[in-house]
Amino acid sequence: MRSTLSRRLAALVGAAALAISYAAVPGEAAAAPRPGGPLTAQATVAAMQPGWNLGNTFDAVGPDETAWGNPRVTEDFLENLKAQGFKSIRIPVTWDQRLGEAPDYQIDPEWLARVQEVVGWALDDGFYVMLNMHHDSWLWVESLPTEHDTVLARYTAVWTQVAEAFQDASPKLLFESINEPFFNGSSGDAENAALIAELNTTFHEVVRASGGNNPTRLLVLPTLFTADDQIWLDGLLDTITGLDDPNLVATFHFYGFWPFSVNVAGFTRFDETVRQDLTDRFDRVHDTLVASGIPVILGEYGLLGFDRDIGAVEQGEKLKFFEFFGHYARVSGFTTMLWDNGQHFGRAGFEWSDPDLYRQIRASWIIRSGTAATDLVFVSGSDAVSAQTVTLNPNGHWFVGLYHGKQRLARGRDYTVGGDQLTFSAGLLARLTSGGEYGVNAVLTARFSRGASWKFQVIAFDTPVLESADGTTDSFVIPAAFHGDLLATMEARYADGSNAGPHDWTPFKEYDWTFAPDYQADEITLRPAFFDEVDDDAPVTLTFHFWSGATLEYTVTKSGGTVTGSA
Repeated sequence: MRSTLSRRLAALVGAAALAISYAAVPGEAAAAPRPGGPLTAQATVAAMQPGWNLGNTFDAVGPDETAWGNPRVTEDFLENLKAQGFKSIRIPVTWDQRLGEAPDYQIDPEWLARVQEVVGWALDDGFYVMLNMHHDSWLWVESLPTEHDTVLARYTAVWTQVAEAFQDASPKLLFESINEPFFNGSSGDAENAALIAELNTTFHEVVRASGGNNPTRLLVLPTLFTADDQIWLDGLLDTITGLDDPNLVATFHFYGFWPFSVNVAGFTRFDETVRQDLTDRFDRVHDTLVASGIPVILGEYGLLGFDRDIGAVEQGEKLKFFEFFGHYARVSGFTTMLWDNGQHFGRAGFEWSDPDLYRQIRASWIIRSGTAATDLVFVSGSDAVSAQTVTLNPNGHWFVGLYHGKQRLARGRDYTVGGDQLTFSAGLLARLTSGGEYGVNAVLTARFSRGASWKFQVIAFDTPVLESADGTTDSFVIPAAFHGDLLATMEARYADGSNAGPHDWTPFKEYDWTFAPDYQADEITLRPAFFDEVDDDAPVTLTFHFWSGATLEYTVTKSGGTVTGSA
């Protein structure tokens, strides 16, 4: 059954009436001790909002916590992270390479002591901590269908040791049974459902049978794949109901609508399809679990392109996604934990790689923010400069003013606002791009009555120019004079109109996996992965779509390992 959103929106409006300030951090009221006893599971999970992941550190597969490129965790780092407003930290740990032989599967004492040290620092800093078993899921737990007894014995041994090591830790430490579980070699959904229930139940039995604070410690249980499919949500609901334990929490992960998250199939914008995917998923989780009284932690969220700084998702579209994500997660009653493998908050310099993203995320913890249909304003160098209009999305607020740096621009002269239409005057745009340089000439900031501001990049451009080239399937580069424009996506079709290249169900290819622009070098690279799935001696017409609205066609022909291209 799918509930309406009105009930949750009404509660949110009521909370907004309390006039929480923009700088406030949620969760503090929920974290206050209740007279007569500890926090309930629901109150504890609410107090954990917002959360953050220590990714690619103790979960790294390698000799130590620095194996995947991050420095050792320090107390200084955790203190700086706390200052960003986070209330909880998820610490993923991969135990595989740290385990001895059967039957004891002893954890390396030095490794366990190091995990204990960092967990202790985080607890001392006031964080709630969620400790989980991470990449073991695909390293060996996945073999549960074919090596059942061995896997279950190893899994039990690990959690027995971890539970004992942390039995006296603060109740603000939570255990999470397994990250993104799945099973190879199972017979299908029925066996998968039985196996994930068995893992979660075994985890529960092991921890509850240990001493100290563990009989009442909050335990976090995932769905299969940590997914939000109804079949797996129902299975997790059955498991939690059957365990009849008030200190259980559910978890799932969300990385957005996949085509948008990686920029494939033409999904370059945060459009209604992308939005509906999010609301459908969150509604399922809310209506199945939260409405049943089970607290939910969204243990990882982000966009898949975040793993590499490739620009797959355009900045403004990315910010609109996170604005709406934060809003709807809050309305749905989830505590959210940002996945950060080192690409967001610097582990050494303690700075955000994308401060605008952080501001958008932080604002979403308590309120919506105004956005706009785009953050890109293109001004052609070949045509007379004209006024341009952009649709605002105030999201319940009102437009306050437009700024260039610290200068407040003049309404009526530099811009006008009518309803949700913001118009930049021709005079303003001509003045800002008078230097004649391609690219971003100015950044204008729209401020709203509350929430994060919205930035517009004013870009001087002309139509890009592509040149013919020769190369190989391993290395093919198209010389490209971008002239300030930005590449959004690429289509690939054979002469008969059929789709060419990977993902042959769509003509629009995946950004970076098959093609990638380099604006500094003035070139577009076609990846080997693209040519791996292109027919020999069959010309392919590429159509490059740019954010200005310009499109350019280019033809490539593969013959064995050689490639020729013509503009």
